[in-house]
Amino acid sequence: MSVSSKRRVPIVAGVALELSPLMQAYLEWIAMHKRLSEATCSSYARDLQLLLQCCQHLNVLVPESITVVQVRQMVMQLHGAGQGAKSIARYVSSWRSWFTWLVHNGHVQSNPVKTIRAPKAAKGLPKALSVDDVVNLVGNREAVEADQSAAQTLLLLRDYALIELLYSSGLRVSELVGLDVVPPAGALNDGNGWVDLTEGDVHVLGKGNKPRIVPVGQSALIAVHTWLAARNASAAASKSNALFIGRYGTRLGVRSVQLRLAQHARHLGLPVHVHPHMLRHSFASHVLQSSGNLRAVQEMLGHTSLAATQVYTGLDFQHLAKIYDAAHPRAHKKNQKDEA
Repeated sequence: MSVSSKRRVPIVAGVALELSPLMQAYLEWIAMHKRLSEATCSSYARDLQLLLQCCQHLNVLVPESITVVQVRQMVMQLHGAGQGAKSIARYVSSWRSWFTWLVHNGHVQSNPVKTIRAPKAAKGLPKALSVDDVVNLVGNREAVEADQSAAQTLLLLRDYALIELLYSSGLRVSELVGLDVVPPAGALNDGNGWVDLTEGDVHVLGKGNKPRIVPVGQSALIAVHTWLAARNASAAASKSNALFIGRYGTRLGVRSVQLRLAQHARHLGLPVHVHPHMLRHSFASHVLQSSGNLRAVQEMLGHTSLAATQVYTGLDFQHLAKIYDAAHPRAHKKNQKDEA
């Protein structure tokens, strides 16, 4: 294979090891033929230099000759040295790509990294608001409305209704914007649902076209009823069957909900970036804290697997830990000792 000198990928500064000829040829190939950026090529170069370092620790003189067992040893050593799971996954991916290229060009017979899997990264807990913060999102409605024009007040009524509904029923934002004023003539379709003010529930079509019915709290029902009255009295109401519409009568989009919610939270001085899914997390966490019924939370969220819902038990534990730290006398003494 001819090696072009028109666009050579620089060796990363500060690393003494020099890449093997086949490694350098691979980097030039991805730069020239795959058109990867210099930053990406440099990232591949660092990962291959790390492979050389790992080979030195195992007394492997020719990196192209490493075995599956030796690659597993390298991964274990990196993990033991404190490398994060995401970083190791990137290293393994880079090594695998290089060996795939070696096999394709006849330099080696098999890819020893093909079956290697990096350690799984620990899943972070979803971010949820406190009950006080959620209440604060709609608690100052009258004060905010007093300084608004009629058009702005209409939008605020809509925003309060959608915030209440997101939190009250744990809806996905896509489910929220798909709601209609009235139920469809036939079966639930096109992702549309509706709020049944009489029965006090919301009908939605979730992921996988799976319908579900979720209870709606009293505050949310009042907010939706208030918004509906204002919506139906507006001139733009006839342009769409959507429950939540914009100033020109078209169905409100996901991005609009995200922006309005974040803007509203900033106006109230909430210390975090608030997005619609955070209200869904808050709903799940608060219901679980008060009821302990994981199965019911699963059904209301529309999770197919209970494992997807179990992540909220971690939030519940965090909540209990905070209560313990604040109320338990020995925890209080420990904190005092630490402060001293």
